[in-house]
Amino acid sequence: MTEQYLRAELAHWRGAITGLSDLDTVAAPAAWAMLEDYLRLRLRERLERSIAVLAAEGSAIAVSLDVGESPDRIRERLLVLRRRYIEVETVVDFYGDAVNSRTNAALGAVLGGLDTLACDSMEIVLRPLGIEVPPALVYVDKGMGAAILRAGVRLWGPGGVSPVAAIKLTRHNLGHPTALFHETGHQVAALTGWVPQLADALHSVLAGGSPAVADLWPGWASEIAADVHAFVLAGWSPIPALARVVDGPTSAVHRIRIGDPHPPAWLRVMFNAQLCRAAYGAGPWDDLTRTWTLRHDPRRAESAGARVAMASLPMLPRLAETCLTMAFPAFGGRAITALADPGLVSPAALEAFELQAGPALLTSAHLARRRPLQVVALLTRDEPPDPARAAAATRRLHGWLAKLAPIPLPSAA
Repeated sequence: MTEQYLRAELAHWRGAITGLSDLDTVAAPAAWAMLEDYLRLRLRERLERSIAVLAAEGSAIAVSLDVGESPDRIRERLLVLRRRYIEVETVVDFYGDAVNSRTNAALGAVLGGLDTLACDSMEIVLRPLGIEVPPALVYVDKGMGAAILRAGVRLWGPGGVSPVAAIKLTRHNLGHPTALFHETGHQVAALTGWVPQLADALHSVLAGGSPAVADLWPGWASEIAADVHAFVLAGWSPIPALARVVDGPTSAVHRIRIGDPHPPAWLRVMFNAQLCRAAYGAGPWDDLTRTWTLRHDPRRAESAGARVAMASLPMLPRLAETCLTMAFPAFGGRAITALADPGLVSPAALEAFELQAGPALLTSAHLARRRPLQVVALLTRDEPPDPARAAAATRRLHGWLAKLAPIPLPSAA
């Protein structure tokens, strides 16, 4: 292996690192400009730090090559540099794609509002606990379901942890973006340590029945926690959108996937409807459960998942009550409903709020800051029966969200 060839290899990877350092080629300057200042600076600093570490490795290899380190050792270090480059490139491209979804100014303004709303949704639970609210970066992508890369998660390659909660919303659900509250629920649960406590509580509720059922539900605690978070913040509103996303053939909605933290779709929809029933009594969620029972009746399905559904069904009231009313150390010895009151987004409360707000609902900066989650719950509570009305509802929501973009990032108490 000639020194000349090694130098050419090293020059290639150092050149690639230099190219990666120009973040304005990763995402358009106009898209970066759509980010709130603090979010943009924090994200760019994280990416620049990762690239700087990589560049320093390349420089160190060059020095070693100049002073005569063995070709075999240089080759080993080059392979490490190449692997780390791919890791950093993956991180940079991930965030670059997320930022680039704001290239369109109108969509960028809506996503900026969703950034603010995401922080608002976390602040309600985290601020009374004295936990800092991480910044959020909401982006749009293809697919059926939303997702989150949590702030604080260690990323691939050098440079540290994720500096923001990066939340994917799907294009088809941008008119009903309530999955945002489920994803921020994952961040809240991680920061408070709620999931293992909830898993123990779910097991305790089910321990007297089927051992198989009692063993399954704790494994779903992370998704149940996120669903409960979405419910206490927005009430009924997130559930129709959830049902659309998880629907499918009857065999699929009852399927239990080993290692999957999501409950089977039918059981998940029934549990979410039970949260509404526990807090509000009768309502539109009853129509949803009837529809899903007619469509996917577990008594007509011959599968392990259907049997688990039937065994779990009588326990749903107790499970919902436990999630909503049990005091957890994660919340300072309080129930989650003591921090986020689902009564504020009940159908009756939203009707009264709409009447009180009147024409100011979409124009008042005071309401936008003091009651943003109620505004969103109100704007997304209905399911328009035709495309024209659905499009009008989306325009109304997006117009309001676009005005939220300049609002400062919340912080802990």
